[in-house]
Amino acid sequence: MSDNKIEPHAPVVVITGCSSGIGRVTARYLKERFITVVPTARTDEEVAELKAEGFEGAMRLDVRRSEEIAEVIREVLAREGRIDVWFNNAGYGQMGAIEDLPAEALREQFETNVIGLHECTRQILPVMRRQGGGKIIQHSSVLGLVALPLRGAYNASKYAVEGLTDTLRLELEGTGIHVSLLNTGPVTSRFRQNALKSLERIDIDASRWRSLYRKALRGESRKVPFNLPPEAVASVVHRIILSDRPQPRYYITKATWMLGIAKRLLSTRMLDRLLRRV
Repeated sequence: MSDNKIEPHAPVVVITGCSSGIGRVTARYLKERFITVVPTARTDEEVAELKAEGFEGAMRLDVRRSEEIAEVIREVLAREGRIDVWFNNAGYGQMGAIEDLPAEALREQFETNVIGLHECTRQILPVMRRQGGGKIIQHSSVLGLVALPLRGAYNASKYAVEGLTDTLRLELEGTGIHVSLLNTGPVTSRFRQNALKSLERIDIDASRWRSLYRKALRGESRKVPFNLPPEAVASVVHRIILSDRPQPRYYITKATWMLGIAKRLLSTRMLDRLLRRV
């Protein structure tokens, strides 16, 4: 099926986390392919940027606030009459070794990446049931499949998303509502810069990992292999939207494929040795 095919009834898609990166690029990609996109962002300034770019229906949405989720759903239904696809894209990565991670930093990581995603999912499900179907796309990560050092909070949040989504898929059998996980590997965005900012919550000077933290802050980390542009994610989201029966899981980037296969084939000790070198 051609990516440029005009749908007879353009699907209505809501995307969370469109302030930059994957969310913003996915919104543009879908709009260019005649899909009705409602991009959302956390601040009024970011929403104004989206509107200036031509997304007149852009809305503010902080996924940590249940009332804002409900307002977006009400407004989109009033304007468009339905919501066909909900893409839970909002999230960030808290860096830091487990031993350095304040409980509050872990709590905040889960509030956005897990609880916010869960609340969006919980609120959109009744809408899709009334419609007789729909699609929910959960943005997980390669780090929802394997763990890497110094990313424990993010690893844990994505493992939680995997568990919630796998369970939800079983519970939605026969409803006409499809749930897909995106296991995205390294993709160009502001994600890494934002993750480095999260080190402000870590007492670097008191940590045994301080030399690695300082290297990362100076930009001396190793070049990330198999990096792809954000359009790699956008094109998969487009395929899901057009599919009558989307897959439950999509691997994005060679890194995800390689590590996903390694997890299935290697013993835990062998996989640990590999992951320490990534």
